[in-house]
Amino acid sequence: MQYIDFKTIKELNITPGSCVDWVKEALVHKYECVLPPKISIKLPGDIFMNTMPAYLPSEQRLGVKVVSRYPERKPSLQSDLLLYDTENGKLLALMDGLWITTMRTGAMAALSIQYLQKQNAHTYGFIGLGNTARATMLCLSAVLNNAPIDVNLLRYKDQADLFIERFKDYSNITFHVYDSCVELIQKSDVVVSCVTVANELFAPDEAFLPGVLVVPVHTRGFQNCDLFFDKVFADDRNHVCEFKYFNRFKQFDEFSHVLLGQNKGRESDEERILAYNIGIALHDVAFASKIGRMILSGQQHEESVEEQKFWV
Repeated sequence: MQYIDFKTIKELNITPGSCVDWVKEALVHKYECVLPPKISIKLPGDIFMNTMPAYLPSEQRLGVKVVSRYPERKPSLQSDLLLYDTENGKLLALMDGLWITTMRTGAMAALSIQYLQKQNAHTYGFIGLGNTARATMLCLSAVLNNAPIDVNLLRYKDQADLFIERFKDYSNITFHVYDSCVELIQKSDVVVSCVTVANELFAPDEAFLPGVLVVPVHTRGFQNCDLFFDKVFADDRNHVCEFKYFNRFKQFDEFSHVLLGQNKGRESDEERILAYNIGIALHDVAFASKIGRMILSGQQHEESVEEQKFWV
């Protein structure tokens, strides 16, 4: 077993385009996999620890992600992954999950946009400009093949300035900064929210114009959209079936069915669509498997493993 840390993963220089490909590949094989519900332990002080297993037959890998949130810790959200070879049960690696979680989340958002945005969409609004938004922007630029786009940013402290600085070398992107969330939404073909906490709605119903695609990476703040948007897609039904208004969605399906050609996805440029991608262990384990093969391929390690029955 090898420990693979954040620095080792980051130095692989995996492209955003590869991240989108990995996310798509995993979703195409979703119904061949075993994806049990996550187990969540919640503690006082908005602390939680989730255990998320997944089995990917096509990769011959089984993995478990453990993610925890401690508000006073920096970063507050951290995760680790255990990766197993399903042919022999060997524990292959313990991996840091920070890079994987960030990039698979951004890749999933970008893939949803690629398939569900209206034709000729070219304006993309971002609410919440942290690392998840940056990952989404990187992956979105990759799937759009660096086509010229307008990116609308909601001002918050100095985040907009830092976001623009990060992407200053992307000559295809023109940035606009707004102080009004409602105005940003009205002027965006696609709205991406990466705000981790929202205690009220971002905008009234009338702010969401026909044809808009809303991608709430962190779900709160768009509950009103649940009631009047034409279609809702999610990475997994179990993640959204307990939403307050789930039974009042006009149409709902898992996004994998769009990739498999079993659902047409967007059928007109007038449809308002929500894409709730909460994050599934399937993607974490898929990324861990790909990364594990890149790092562990050809390596030989002497391990002390007791192969006989052990008696005390």
